[in-house]
Amino acid sequence: MAISETAFAYHEPAISTILNQTGFLLVLNLVNVCLDKLVYCGLIGQLFIGILWGTPGAKWLTRDMETVIQQLGYLGLIMLVYEGGLSTSLPSLKANLLLSLVVAITGICAPMGLSFILTELVAATPLQAFSAGAALSATSLGTTFTILSTTDLIKTRLGTVTTGAAMLDDVVGLVLVQIITNLGGSSESFRAVTVVRPVFVSIGFGVGVVLLCRLGIRPALRVLLAHKHRFPAFTGSIQFYFLVCTCLLVGMVAGATYAGTSSLFAAYLAGVMTSWMDDFLKENSGAVDADNAATEPVTENTFQEDSTPQEKDSNQNDQTSRQQTPSAKHETPTGSLVYEKYYHEPVARILVPLFFASIGFAIPITEMFNGKIVWRGVVYAILMTFGKLLTGLWLVRFSSRPVSSALRILKKPFSRVVLFCASPRAGSKKQKKGTPETQQQQQQQQQDPQNLQDQSQEQPTPTRLATQAHETVNGEPQTQPQQASQNTQPASSLPPKPKSLYPASILGLAMVSRGEVGYLIASLAESKGIFGTSSSGGSSETYLVIVWAISLCTLFGPICVGTLVKRVQSLQKMRVDRGGEGPLGLWGI
Repeated sequence: MAISETAFAYHEPAISTILNQTGFLLVLNLVNVCLDKLVYCGLIGQLFIGILWGTPGAKWLTRDMETVIQQLGYLGLIMLVYEGGLSTSLPSLKANLLLSLVVAITGICAPMGLSFILTELVAATPLQAFSAGAALSATSLGTTFTILSTTDLIKTRLGTVTTGAAMLDDVVGLVLVQIITNLGGSSESFRAVTVVRPVFVSIGFGVGVVLLCRLGIRPALRVLLAHKHRFPAFTGSIQFYFLVCTCLLVGMVAGATYAGTSSLFAAYLAGVMTSWMDDFLKENSGAVDADNAATEPVTENTFQEDSTPQEKDSNQNDQTSRQQTPSAKHETPTGSLVYEKYYHEPVARILVPLFFASIGFAIPITEMFNGKIVWRGVVYAILMTFGKLLTGLWLVRFSSRPVSSALRILKKPFSRVVLFCASPRAGSKKQKKGTPETQQQQQQQQQDPQNLQDQSQEQPTPTRLATQAHETVNGEPQTQPQQASQNTQPASSLPPKPKSLYPASILGLAMVSRGEVGYLIASLAESKGIFGTSSSGGSSETYLVIVWAISLCTLFGPICVGTLVKRVQSLQKMRVDRGGEGPLGLWGI
């Protein structure tokens, strides 16, 4: 019997399929909750579930089902990045934009340079080493946003710098995807336009969004607020704001993808734009309400003067009830409120777990356990971890005390030479001969010993300057050693001041995870034949070493960040209880 192509026939799925998919979703959420409470890295468990259920493991899911899960998972990644844009503080983003740019450049250049060790490790060509560095220079946006959201660091200054650097890495990763695609083809198809276009499109898209907000959206919002009483009531509801936010997100993602830049970059900008509009509406709507409130009491007071006392009391009660009911019934809609009400639960329970499970589908675990491949993959993973940890050096505060002490030691011999040269010999001869001037000075000094003490105190000798420097701490002279010991006693009871490496370590470890972009670039280079072919017909040796490095970085990066954040939170609680400053300092604000 011929199958009609005008419609898709509905068939009841088998009970085995229903049980398989139900168990898949339940196990993904169960593992996520358990590991999040332990070490804040439930995504690692979801990745292992993807390996177990998918093609690398038991193959309980069909290839079509894996394709659908991968597509829905990428939708969850877009929403996860959009949430990160909503949670970004605009003043902090502006203040730390340059720092995020420097961190991103370091996180790209260091792995790219260290990847040329593959020429000695697996006898790779420079083109293969470049492709491997392109895969390992990217940072997993989904992993980064998940870690920062789980640990409540996404709204801090440290979270802003990390998300900004990871976003820039994603834009560069898109450019590298275009380069790898053209390198795999013929030399005639490789043109500079295909490489330069994503860079300029990304820059132009970001600049265009800023200009649109300042020159177009801001004046339009001011006009709408001034005449908002003329619009229907449903325009102030959360349902209408949900429609506006969704259209903005879908429009920017579609426009950016067709233009040639990253859809994730567009989703992040959409979240930032929504957050900016929320702040703008709050600031200006308060001024409009104040102007309206200034005119309302006049008519109410004139009506109350003509009414009886009982009517005045009833009118006051009605007025208070009017002021209370609008705030209770009509809550001001915001982008974060829309996300929490409509998006959060399906994204957190279905789409994001499917995304991390789809990463597990891409790990060829059955081909990876070969002696030569394992140790080379581990060595390469260590180098790639070190390359991303270098990004944390931008947050390290280096003390100048060792340098100043070394300079002080070097200056001591020269200071004696200067004092010796500064003392005139002629003056010493005059003092020996006993001229009348020196005799008069000696007589005056003998008659007035107090002046001698004052002059000796005023002479800036090197030893006296050194003692004054040691006696002065933070601009306060300490003449007695007992006073210094008393000042240090209260500080010793508190934990040490937050001159620590916690912010730098969290930043570097959060940038270690590669994830989806790394697997995408590596798989694309393997399919184009850049990594060569294997004699057994399977994956090439270079590709398996790269997959080892990506997998180990994706596994141990979140685990290390979760463990470190758990330690920081315990120190934070201890310092707050004792009245001290947090271990993250300004980076935790």
